[in-house]
Amino acid sequence: MIVIDQVLISDEVVDEHFVCDLSKCKGGCCEDGDAGAPLETQELDQLIAVYDAVLPYMTPEGIKETERQGKYIYDREFGWVTPTIKGEMCAYGYRDETGTVKCAIEKAYLEGKIEWKKPISCHLFPIRIQRSKQDPDMEYVNYEPREDLCKAACKLGKRLKVPAYVFLKEAIIRKYGEEFYDTLDQTAKHIKDSQ
Repeated sequence: MIVIDQVLISDEVVDEHFVCDLSKCKGGCCEDGDAGAPLETQELDQLIAVYDAVLPYMTPEGIKETERQGKYIYDREFGWVTPTIKGEMCAYGYRDETGTVKCAIEKAYLEGKIEWKKPISCHLFPIRIQRSKQDPDMEYVNYEPREDLCKAACKLGKRLKVPAYVFLKEAIIRKYGEEFYDTLDQTAKHIKDSQ
């Protein structure tokens, strides 16, 4: 366990290797789960603010579900999440010409229409963040790839020798800042050197 400020990071985040292999998984994390993508409280307003710009990139089914369920919904187990289409694909997802599920929010971002890339939970995957029930300022950062779905990503990460935290550098910096990432990187290298 690595502790930086009020953040407890599991050893797997630095020990395990991971590089998304979309050609194999086809973006399955956007449609395989018990709920939509988890949203942080401040992301609720962001989602409302960008919705009109994201709309042209969404599927008719996704639009229908956001109109029916709302732009976000509350799930008893996961808190605020994106709605899904028939309990499967995220309402903000669409399939490209290869059948890979991609994010309409991210597409709008990449085309310069909005400044918010996508929910941080999606950007950080397969890292999951949980708040402590005893201390709301404390967060647990865990490495939780899907066993079958992420098999190819774990294999590719191992082959390329890319630790999960390195693959997720941009997302970790977006969530916690440069200084946090630098501390995590230095700690990970120190641990590796001392083994």
